[in-house]
Amino acid sequence: MMNYWLVKSEPSEYGWEDLVAKQEDIWDGIRNIQARNYLKEMRLGDQVLFYHSGKNKEIVGVAEVSSEAFPDAKDTENQGWVAVSLKASKALSKPVSLEIIKADDRLGSLPLLRQSRLSVMPVEKNVFDLIIKMGS
Repeated sequence: MMNYWLVKSEPSEYGWEDLVAKQEDIWDGIRNIQARNYLKEMRLGDQVLFYHSGKNKEIVGVAEVSSEAFPDAKDTENQGWVAVSLKASKALSKPVSLEIIKADDRLGSLPLLRQSRLSVMPVEKNVFDLIIKMGS
């Protein structure tokens, strides 16, 4: 069964364009236990919404999990942090802003609205599909 996710990144640190340029990259540096646990749940082929945090606050693209959780090489203190690999799939034609998400009751279950600081989170399939439709 496929799962759906949302990952957040500050575009000035690592944006959608960076992932597109590399085509595939390691998603690492996560230092939150709940986010780490979500990374561990990601499976090959799962679909991932890419959200720009910071100034713009919008979903800009879709990636795919290309490698399941493995030890994060940046975890120099051996704390059990993990990373996954993501592959860029497609940019949204129209970014879906946080403002639009907040205004649509059908997206009320999105963890982004309740746990705004969490950088990795699950997304229900119907919510994922609606965001993709809104961004087309």
